[in-house]
Amino acid sequence: MIEFNFILNFLDLVFLQGDLFGIRGEGPLGTDDPLVKGMLLSAFAVIGFSIMLNLFNAGVRKKLVDSVKMKRIMKETRAYQKARMAAFKAKDQPKIDELGKKSSYMNKMSMEMMQMNMKPMMITIIPLLLIFYFLMPSLFSYTVAISPIPLNVIPVEFFQLTCTAEKMAQDAAAGLGPYCNSENEIFLWAWYFLTAIAFSGTIMKLTKTSMNE
Repeated sequence: MIEFNFILNFLDLVFLQGDLFGIRGEGPLGTDDPLVKGMLLSAFAVIGFSIMLNLFNAGVRKKLVDSVKMKRIMKETRAYQKARMAAFKAKDQPKIDELGKKSSYMNKMSMEMMQMNMKPMMITIIPLLLIFYFLMPSLFSYTVAISPIPLNVIPVEFFQLTCTAEKMAQDAAAGLGPYCNSENEIFLWAWYFLTAIAFSGTIMKLTKTSMNE
C-alpha cells in the first residue's frame, strides 16, 4: 500500500502549484533575484526544507493520530479488500453476498481512516503555505536543480516538473521569464516535491509514524 504521506504531499503540491489564492501571480514559484545563489547550494537548501517539514509533519501526526487504531483499521480493510477480490475472481457468489453485508461497516472504517489522516494536514498546511508563498520565493530561483531526463510524466501543463523547449519558447514569445536557462531544469516546487517524497518514508520509519509497519 502506498504511504498516505505520499498522497498528502501530492495534494499539497497540486494545491500550492495551482496558486488558488492568486498570491504569487504569473509564473512558477521563485524569483529572478534569489538570496540563495547557485544551483547546487539551492538544491541542498531545498532538501533541508524538505527534511524539516517532513519532521514537522511526522511530529504533528504522532500527536494527533492514534497509530494503534489506524494500523488496526488498515489491517482490517486490507483483509476485506483481499477477500473481496478473491471472491470476485473465483465468482463465489455466496462469499460475495456475505462480504457485501460488511460493506457499510468497511466504508465507515475507511472514512474514519481518511479523517484521521486529514487531521494533521489541516494543521501542517498553514506553515506550508507561509513557507511556500512568503519565504521560499524570495530565497530561491525558479529552478534549483537539473535532471538528465525530462520528468514530465503527468500530461498536465501546470504540473510540469522540468523545463521544456516548447514552454521556454512560449514564455519568450509572451515576454515572460526567463524562468529556465536550459531544458530539464527542475522547478523549485518540483524539487521540493521530489525530495519530500524521497525522505518521507525514511522519516516516518525513524519517527515511528509509518502505517505500513
